[in-house]
Amino acid sequence: MQVRFAKMHGLGNDFMVAEWPPDRPAPDADVVRRLADRRLGVGFDQLLLVTFADDAAHDAAYRIFNADGGEVEQCGNGARCIARFAAARGRGRDGELRLASAAGPIEARVREDGLVSVRLGVPDFAPASLPFRAPEERDRYVVRAAGRDVEIGAVSVGNPHAVLLVDSVEAADVGILGAELATHPDFPRGVNVGFLEIVRPDRVRLRVHERGVGETPACGTGAAAAVAVGRRWGALAEEVEVELRGGTLTVRWPGPGQPLWQTGPTTLVYEGVIEL
Repeated sequence: MQVRFAKMHGLGNDFMVAEWPPDRPAPDADVVRRLADRRLGVGFDQLLLVTFADDAAHDAAYRIFNADGGEVEQCGNGARCIARFAAARGRGRDGELRLASAAGPIEARVREDGLVSVRLGVPDFAPASLPFRAPEERDRYVVRAAGRDVEIGAVSVGNPHAVLLVDSVEAADVGILGAELATHPDFPRGVNVGFLEIVRPDRVRLRVHERGVGETPACGTGAAAAVAVGRRWGALAEEVEVELRGGTLTVRWPGPGQPLWQTGPTTLVYEGVIEL
């Protein structure tokens, strides 16, 4: 089977975006891991399978697989790349697209300035939405990890996130603490872990350890989660510039009950055909 794909990235968070037949089962975990290998395969943080079907409600549908082969619910940088991928193939109208994902419907805008905006829905702070084993919903929780008590905020933005406030992202223990929290037993399906440094209410710095991947140069849903949690703590403005190692994303969240929008660049590296 030959598959057409594009290698794309959002601020260094990179993807294999494949046009996938609607009647074809997804590749198994071994195949995903082989494709993700940066020496023997295409190399990516996530594989994005995009399906174009005769569905009046959506311009495209997609599924997301981490480099370890596991399927996940959502990816902010990936959703922006998918929107650009679909728009380049004539989908949508005037840059407006409707996408279907495991996390629910996504609206996207491919802008004339080259940036792409995606509507990621309403942040959900209920522990069951992640899921997260907590007796009740709170603004902050304490979990035991890496031999110490760690204070976190927890939210689902289509996928699960734990957010830690740190004095400096450069000094943050992303490698050890991030990896341990990502597989913490209180998060039965794992969790993405964000290390948040607040510069001022409208600007933050962030590093993210993604479950099944490790630290990436940028995490779109991680940026969304960090702003949602920071807003709930009363520390951030409605619109925030999020500095990641790969670049800057803009996240806008008016507040409870309102959808969250994220805007940032996407890059097409190359296109190709691969035999599976």
